Amino acid sequence: MSTTQTSPDLAAITARQQKTWSSGNFARIASRIVLSSELLADAADLRAGWHVLDVASGTGNAAIAAARSGARVIGTDYVPELLQDAGSRARAEGLDVEFRVADAQHLPFADDSFDAVLSVFGSMFAPDHRRTAAEMVRVTRPAGTIGLASWTPDGFIGDMFRVISAHVPPPAGVASPLLWGTREHLNDLFGGAIGKAESVEQTCTFRFTSAEDFVVFFRRWYGPTLKAFEALDEAGRDQLAAELADLARRWDRYRGAESAVALPSTYLQTVITLR
Repeated sequence: MSTTQTSPDLAAITARQQKTWSSGNFARIASRIVLSSELLADAADLRAGWHVLDVASGTGNAAIAAARSGARVIGTDYVPELLQDAGSRARAEGLDVEFRVADAQHLPFADDSFDAVLSVFGSMFAPDHRRTAAEMVRVTRPAGTIGLASWTPDGFIGDMFRVISAHVPPPAGVASPLLWGTREHLNDLFGGAIGKAESVEQTCTFRFTSAEDFVVFFRRWYGPTLKAFEALDEAGRDQLAAELADLARRWDRYRGAESAVALPSTYLQTVITLR
């Protein structure tokens, strides 16, 4: 007896993701992770005058960091509302950044268009990992730079995703975004194109007045968490909230010695120089 395995409908999954990231207010989350983009832009050694692309730009953290380096920057995302916020931020700083609506899996640019391509906690969420990596390589010139920041599977954010997935399972057949936070997966995705790759684990610390405050914040503002709570009944929501608060207490750097919590969240910062 033979069985047929159905491939996931990546277009449908991408459409659902767009709605998820449109919910809440990602700007509130993005304001907590600005430093990660600044560190990546510095590690990538961006040159003034370079053409730089920020993939899955969100509210523009990496695009703005690149523009501060004197680069000519385009930021892309498939959620128009996020790019509106990004544009407002860039204009407030007097930075000339262009923002375009585009899917990381289908970048609307010619081959070899950019000196550097960045993505901070963005490309990792595209359903088709291999297509996304290939697109980033395609639009980067030979010997150009690709810079990535991706949450690690064994960090706080990785644990948070696992707690949520136990209540609301992710789409079947789609690889975990957390794989982008491992050297092995990046070598698999980019291997043939890599001239040199340097990866280092960094830490982004989320700070809240309490474990419960962390839950309220992510439940209200972070699209994936908001949608997970919406998918559950009242008992399920209460259980998820309790488990996330427990998770925050376990990861709290203060170990309960303070009323506030500090949640060290590891991510992999990778700078690839293409062949």
